[in-house]
Amino acid sequence: MAKKELDIGEILRVDTGCIVGFNQSINYDVEFVGGIKNTVFGGEGLFFAKLEGPGTVFIQSLPFNRLARHVLASEPRAGGKNKGESSILGGLGGLMDGDNNF
Repeated sequence: MAKKELDIGEILRVDTGCIVGFNQSINYDVEFVGGIKNTVFGGEGLFFAKLEGPGTVFIQSLPFNRLARHVLASEPRAGGKNKGESSILGGLGGLMDGDNNF
């Protein structure tokens, strides 16, 4: 996560999913990113958040949905179930969840 201080009138445009938070003095708007190439090939990048200072903005490098996919993809799994290999408690967590198949 990054903290950015915007001066009066300074504008920051970011993917809407990258915004973590901002203070009340920030003017927030959503802008359509036009053009036929962006519309056809843009995927998630069709809208940007326009944040205008003064104030503090907190942003992350990945939109939340892509960040969540990366976190879930790195979760250790075996046979479709999380076996808790990376957990400090290991298989003990499965007992608490009612999963005895570890």
